[in-house]
Amino acid sequence: MGLRPGRSYRNLQRPYTRQSIRVPKKGYVKGVPKPKITEFQLGTKGDYDLKLFLVAERSVQIRHNALESARIMAVQTLEKKLGKGASYFLRIRVYPHQVLRENAMATGAGADRFQSGMRANFGKPIGTAARVMSGQKIMEIHVNAAGTNVAKSALKKAGYKLPTPTRVIVETK
Repeated sequence: MGLRPGRSYRNLQRPYTRQSIRVPKKGYVKGVPKPKITEFQLGTKGDYDLKLFLVAERSVQIRHNALESARIMAVQTLEKKLGKGASYFLRIRVYPHQVLRENAMATGAGADRFQSGMRANFGKPIGTAARVMSGQKIMEIHVNAAGTNVAKSALKKAGYKLPTPTRVIVETK
């Protein structure tokens, strides 16, 4: 079975981590999956003319696979137009701490015989998500003045991969 759609997890709700004193084994999330995002900083650190930021318009949870997809899109666009790693620096500014859980329901013939339904429905960890507030910076790119348009398009393309409307902000040093 594949992943549930992103809309299942994008709403920002109070994190629920069960604390049970009487039954300790039900009092925590067992095992947190590693996030798919591999690198949070890419390119060459240095002194650049401009900083461009990808900013979230709404408060939302962004799953780790969406963050990784946005990172890949931005890096591909930058490397295609500017060249390999030397003329930019990209940083992901959020980290997926929030554990996402799923109470998987069995389907098919005879599924009702071996399933407990909503009894003990805390769920198994299936992934992680970053909690992003409205106006928070998700991603940043440092680039020289010549690469401004390329960096803008890279952030715009990365924003399409995220479950919230985004905008690009340019800052000069």
